[in-house]
Amino acid sequence: MTILIHPTYFPTIATFVALLKAQNVVMEIKDNYQKQTYRNRCYIYAANGKLQLSIPVVFSQKNRQEYSEVKIANNYKWQDNHWKSLESAYRTSPFFEFYQDELQPLFTETFETILDFNLKCFQVICECLQLEINVSKTEVFVKEPKNIKDYRTLVHAKKETLIPLEPYTQVFDDKHGFINNLSILDLLFNEGTNAINYLESQSIL
Repeated sequence: MTILIHPTYFPTIATFVALLKAQNVVMEIKDNYQKQTYRNRCYIYAANGKLQLSIPVVFSQKNRQEYSEVKIANNYKWQDNHWKSLESAYRTSPFFEFYQDELQPLFTETFETILDFNLKCFQVICECLQLEINVSKTEVFVKEPKNIKDYRTLVHAKKETLIPLEPYTQVFDDKHGFINNLSILDLLFNEGTNAINYLESQSIL
């Protein structure tokens, strides 16, 4: 099966469930950028519950822009803030120290566009999971593609479809209970080498 997805900021767990069931993955890079999506945000589990990490971008909805052209507003210290948030949320998790050396460079290197950064995040997560995926990119935008499973709806953060996943142990679940379908980082830091087994055991429509 070939699937079509958006490159997002540390994708959701549901996105990786879809990825593991695919033989080929096509990244949508020719669409117009939209706000309120996972293109520039992810959710993690912090001490006070669900926490949004957002990357500031230079974008105006008045002028349509291709996703690939949207630049990161690097005048903000967002990388420092995001890394500190991850440390605070996951330093007591079983696998944070195991993966931090691979992930931390993402928060020190400067990236010009949100797409390039998201593609790099995807690459690093696949390396952490020891996951080999055959990835290609779109050359034109097609609204209703044929002969491909369209998972582009997984990009929606505000109007996402509820995809129930099996609970796993999370750092603060004794305070707030299980929080469903967070960033893949949550699964990685909590389940580590068992993350692949977990992903393979889940299903989405």
